[in-house]
Amino acid sequence: VQLQASGGGLVQAGGSLRLPCAASGRTFSRYGMGWFRQAPGKEREFVAAMRWSDGSIGYADFVKGRFTISRDNAKNTVYLQMNSLKPEDTAVYYCAARQYGSGSSVVSGYDYWGQGTLVTVSS
Repeated sequence: VQLQASGGGLVQAGGSLRLPCAASGRTFSRYGMGWFRQAPGKEREFVAAMRWSDGSIGYADFVKGRFTISRDNAKNTVYLQMNSLKPEDTAVYYCAARQYGSGSSVVSGYDYWGQGTLVTVSS
């Protein structure tokens, strides 16, 4: 599967962005999906994920209540809705996929990665 994330940009603190990640292929519903981010000079870190089988969702503690992951299997797209953005949310955001994936919170839990989209939050 090929993934393409988009929707990044410059936003003021307190603002919102929605990041779509479009997937190729006809079996998107069989993929566990995740969002990660990487700030300059830092490791890639988990943001949110969704299990393929039952749609179970997990979030990193620092985004709970602010970010929402969702998917539209008819459109082969997973979304990350980001509200109440903070300057520390500034990073390149990546979507990731694994067939029959459990919605892992670790980088090694995914086989396919999008190219990333830059989100910059100004104070």
